[in-house]
Amino acid sequence: MMTTPRAALAGAILLASCAVIAAPKLARKPATPAGALPRYGMVVYSDLCIHPDSGEFGGQRITLQRFSEVDTVLYEYTAGGLSWPVVASDVNIDPRGRQLYFTVQPPDEDERTISGKLADGGNTLVLDGGYCGDAAVPMRLARVTDFGRKAGACRACPAPKPHKDREKEEETPAPSIDAGQTTTAGL
Repeated sequence: MMTTPRAALAGAILLASCAVIAAPKLARKPATPAGALPRYGMVVYSDLCIHPDSGEFGGQRITLQRFSEVDTVLYEYTAGGLSWPVVASDVNIDPRGRQLYFTVQPPDEDERTISGKLADGGNTLVLDGGYCGDAAVPMRLARVTDFGRKAGACRACPAPKPHKDREKEEETPAPSIDAGQTTTAGL
């Protein structure tokens, strides 16, 4: 049986179209902007550490699970030993995926809202205030990528600044600058 060039061409086109139809469709994930939370999956941020003197854990861990239907947060903190995970309610993430807040109510404690924003290209979650007892200093939780890594040693909190020095600085008037004089600060 002889095939004509037309029949060969028609056979090749038929074979190619069948291959295209049978090829699996690649699921395309929505593009996640740099420094933003992914729209789907799990992300963990933590500053858990071990106190060298007592061997007890310190810090907190936030596990964010993102599904198409809902976002969930598991919040863990320490007060000596690691707490049981607390499932957060009212989880809110901004549409750009760069800020979030959620509400938790640990056992025997008042309900509180925790909020933060991403920094360092999404590798750090910066929580609003409260580090080392100073509400002006934010807590920084690093993104966990190595889940088998052992927790490092906790660092001591810096010595608090006396409030009297701050009041004196506020009472002291700022030096006036002469319009003809320029001053540069040393780096």
